Amino acid sequence: MNVQAEARSERLEERVYRPLTHTSRGWYLWLGLLALLTTVGFFAYATQLQKGLASTGMRDTVIWGLYISNFVFFSGVSMAGTFISAILRITGAEWRRPLTRMSELTTVSALLMCGLMPMMDLGRPDRIWHLLRYGRLQSPVVWDILAITTYLTASAIYLYLFLIPDSAALRDRLGGKVSGLRHKVYTLLALGWQGRPEQRRRLERGAAVMMLLIIPIGVTVHSVVSWIFGMTYRAGWNSTIFAPYFAVGALYSGVAMLIVLMFVFRRVYRLEEYFTEKHFRYLGYMLAAFGVLYLYFTFAEYLTVAYKLQGGEKLLLEELLLGRYSLLVWGGFFGGQILPILLVALPWTRTIPVLFAASVLVNIGMWIKRFVIVVPSLSLPQLPYEWGVYTPTWVEMAITAASFGGFALVFTLFTKLFPIISVWEMKEGWEKEGLRALPATAPATGGLAARPALLTSESGGASHE
Repeated sequence: MNVQAEARSERLEERVYRPLTHTSRGWYLWLGLLALLTTVGFFAYATQLQKGLASTGMRDTVIWGLYISNFVFFSGVSMAGTFISAILRITGAEWRRPLTRMSELTTVSALLMCGLMPMMDLGRPDRIWHLLRYGRLQSPVVWDILAITTYLTASAIYLYLFLIPDSAALRDRLGGKVSGLRHKVYTLLALGWQGRPEQRRRLERGAAVMMLLIIPIGVTVHSVVSWIFGMTYRAGWNSTIFAPYFAVGALYSGVAMLIVLMFVFRRVYRLEEYFTEKHFRYLGYMLAAFGVLYLYFTFAEYLTVAYKLQGGEKLLLEELLLGRYSLLVWGGFFGGQILPILLVALPWTRTIPVLFAASVLVNIGMWIKRFVIVVPSLSLPQLPYEWGVYTPTWVEMAITAASFGGFALVFTLFTKLFPIISVWEMKEGWEKEGLRALPATAPATGGLAARPALLTSESGGASHE
């Protein structure tokens, strides 16, 4: 590596390794807040276990509420890792490199919270075992359990594969700077990595397999989540477009969440050199594209219902657009779809702070959209009775807050143990960049055969010779 590239590598390592060995007071305060949220959530769940689902606002009419809304929301956010990491790696988009680990961690963290929500909704925990043992394959709920479990397993493996070289670097760089237990963990996770060519070939082979697997798994998960609703005859759910509708919504909210996280880490860890305006702009383009596509699906969904106005669909649409749910529907529509698309599409508003604000609006709007999908259809009476009423209790709200706190807690603890930017991938990109800059008349020995072995050094793989 030349002097400039070496200085760039050292600067990257100093920036992303520092949070692993230096802890500020603000970090402890933030950790304490998240711990408080999750503790209150555990207390609320203990209350629910003691008093049953009667401690929630769910009743015989509205049998799902905040828990399933959160479930659909977190399953959507998890799509960010599948798209940004896997697809951009396959297409060879070099600008992806600072974002890959964050997007993969977003998937794992969101899926952990996503998997907890149905457990909250089931009431007694022994029902989980009964569902696994006695569940019927004809049930979309069983499909969902299998899909979420498979997706979480595949995503965790995918995240770990790209952690191996950085674990080796941490093993060799942080010896004596971290506790002995933590050093042993790095050693265990590194799997004896030394950056040898055979190790690299195996890692690349394994990563290629996981990249090809995780994309269809991700699409399957979001399709199956939609089929929990779409396989019923309820008004508002009896639709054939729910699978692609949910998949596009997942991409929309997932990219928005990635922009939010990128903005936060950029500010907190001073990563302006790596999370640049270019990354925000490209993700903004994706956000706008998925937003327009989601807007089209929303229009198609309501148009087909509004044109026919059959039975229960007519009653539901009236309540959604003009009745008790109209404030949520129109607020989520304009605040979570129209306004963010305009902010991203207009060049003079396409700045980093505005993109962050637009992404926050998208996530709020998409959570409202999930709530509007779940609750109103269940509130619609199936017999000539009054509409069902659902009002969340403090138990549901505390568990919901704890789920978002748990999502942030996973990020907080992970970034205390591992760099949020994949150091070895960044160096690999710089190496390729240097090779492309070589003169076209360079002798054959100066090409790939003479390039420095990536991740091969006395430090076990985090730098070049």
